[in-house]
Order: sequence, then structure tokens, then C-alpha cells
Amino acid sequence: MEQKHLAAQVKKPALILIGLLAIATTLRAPILGVGPLVQTLQSEFSLTSTMAGFITAFPLIALGLIAPFAGKLSRYIGFEKSIVIALLIMIVGVCIRSAGQEWQLYFGTVLIGVSIAIGNVLLPGMVKRDFPNKIAKVTGNYGMAIGLSAALTSATAVPLMNYFGWQTALACSLIFPGIALLLVTLRMCREGNLSPIKTSLGKSNKNVWSSILGWQVTVFMSLNSIIFYAIVTWLPSILTDAGNTREAAGSIHGFMQLASIVPGLVLGPIVARMKDQRIAAALLSILQLVALGGFIYQPSFAFIWAFMFGMGSGGALILSLMFIGLRTSSPQEAASLSGMAQCVNFLIGAFGPALAGKMYALSGSWLSTLYAGILLAAIMALVGIFAGRNKTI
Repeated sequence: MEQKHLAAQVKKPALILIGLLAIATTLRAPILGVGPLVQTLQSEFSLTSTMAGFITAFPLIALGLIAPFAGKLSRYIGFEKSIVIALLIMIVGVCIRSAGQEWQLYFGTVLIGVSIAIGNVLLPGMVKRDFPNKIAKVTGNYGMAIGLSAALTSATAVPLMNYFGWQTALACSLIFPGIALLLVTLRMCREGNLSPIKTSLGKSNKNVWSSILGWQVTVFMSLNSIIFYAIVTWLPSILTDAGNTREAAGSIHGFMQLASIVPGLVLGPIVARMKDQRIAAALLSILQLVALGGFIYQPSFAFIWAFMFGMGSGGALILSLMFIGLRTSSPQEAASLSGMAQCVNFLIGAFGPALAGKMYALSGSWLSTLYAGILLAAIMALVGIFAGRNKTI
């Protein structure tokens, strides 16, 4: 493989790291900030629960459809230019989503999904290029940036809506792509045109789509996704139905996002000491199962259950990304498994919010959604035991 890492050429790695972290802040916050505002949007546009679920589902569908092509774009025009295009699309998407019409709400979310797909796929490659000897540390840092930005957006959404209206609350997520665009553009101006990295990947000898182990990794990631996006979309509604104020529900929602960054601090060293990841996969799934049960049987302890769910879901996401490298024997296989897992993951996860909303519409209660999440978490634990075995495709 022919690859020249820019790390050897970079004189100000701290500034490069800040730029990468700024990009990371755009990968969840624009989507997850909608959750605390769903009830308001339902009232504003007379949306059914199913249609409200699609506010989160549409960008995830776009993520799944666009993700396989993001790598090809970077090979033609380079990482930085691809990221600039993605950030511009995101800025346009956020503006359209905040414009005030129902069709603009949905169309804007689709554009946001397209932009996140590009950043989500390319950021790990940029980390590997710029910090080839610090991949784990930098990946943990950008994982925390994702969680912190999502937590900030969730926690401030309702107060901003109360003071300025829902349109302004949605528009405030512009700050993340705005800062990221500024930093990436400054880097391009300072370092000139960074050429696309040329690699001779060839073709993998194995087809990951026909691999049982590959599907176990993909299903583990996808189950975590469908549970997470359903809960992150509807938790404020679940909590208000249980008697919490919208402000309290928004704070708990943000606290859950904050909890998701904790695994980024501790999971790496713990997994490094394990001979395989079966126990870790099962425990992270069980954390989610217990948390969902807690929302049903002890809703007054919602802060505790939100913290547990954030820990379990955030940890399972990080572990899923680890699986992509650990379960493959070559960069080619890792790239193929990543494309397969992320494509299926987002397409399946996209239906979580809509299905949860439909179940609520049919039953008039969130109990069916929470019980379904418990069942999926149990299946996820079982699949994780297989995906966590110390073997490769």
C-alpha cells in the first residue's frame, strides 16, 4: 500500500486535532437535537407519531444509502475537499430544516443525513492519515466530542425553544458545521491542496457479505443502532408521559448523551486486557436491557436509567467499531466490513424511531416500545457473544 502520512509533515498537530474534533461534533448533534422538540413539531405540523419518527429516520436512511460512496468521493478529490462539501451541505440542510414548513423540515433532515454520511465514513481515515501512531487515543477523543456535542444540543434544545422558538432551537446546531468548516478551510489555505491519498487496495479474497462472522458484527451494530435511535428520538416523550416536565425530560435526554462518552475513556484499556470481547459485548447489551426495564418499573429514577442506557449504547457503538478491525485480517477486509456494517446499520436503525412511533400510535402507550427494546437488547447480547469471539473472517 502506497500511503504518505501527513503527520510527519504537520508542524501544528494540536491544530489538526482540533479540526478533527470539530468535524466530529457534526456527526450526531444535528440529528439528536430534534428529540426534545418532537412533541412541539407534532403539534406545529399535526404529525402522527409515525411521521414524527421519520424526522430522525430520513437522515439515517440517507446515511445508509450514501455511506458506501463517501470513500470513492475522497479518492477523487481528497479528504478535505470532501469534508468541505459535506459541511456546506449540512449548513444548507440545517437552514432549510429551520425554515418553518413541513416539507422543509423533512428535506433539510435528508440533506443533513447526506452530509453526516460523508463525515462519518471519512473521519476515521483522516485520523489514520494524520495521527497514524495515535489512532486509538484520537478516536477516543473524537468519540467524546461526538457525545459532548450531542449532549449539549439535547440539553439546550428546550430552553432555546422556550426563549426563541423551535426554529431557532433547530438552527443553533449551525454552530458545529460552521466552526468545522472554518477550521478545515484554514488548514487547506495553510497547507495548500492536500492530494487524495493513493492506495493500492486491490480486492479482498473474501466476500464479507457471505461471512457469518461479518453478519454477526453487522447485526450487533445494527441492533444497537435501532434501539438507540428509537430511544434517543422518543425518550423526552416517554419521560413527559411519565410525569416529567419538558425541561426535565430535555435535561435527562442530554444527560444520556453525556453518559455515552464515558465508555470512550475506559473501554479501550479494558478490552485490551481481554482475550476476547464476548463478556464486554454481553454486558453492554445487558446495561441497555436493565435501563429500559427501569424506565418501565421505576420511572422516578430516570436519571439513573438514562445514564446506564447511555453507557451501554455508547460502549456498544465503540465496541462495534473495534470489531471491524479485530474481526478482519487485512485493511481490504476491514474496509469492506465497514462499508457493509455501516450501510446495514443505518438503514435498519432508520426504522427504529418510526416503528416506535407506530407502536405508540397503535397501543397508546410507550410500554410496547420499551418491551420491544428489551427483547432486542437480549438478542443483541446473544449476537455479541458470537461477534466477540477471538477469530477473523
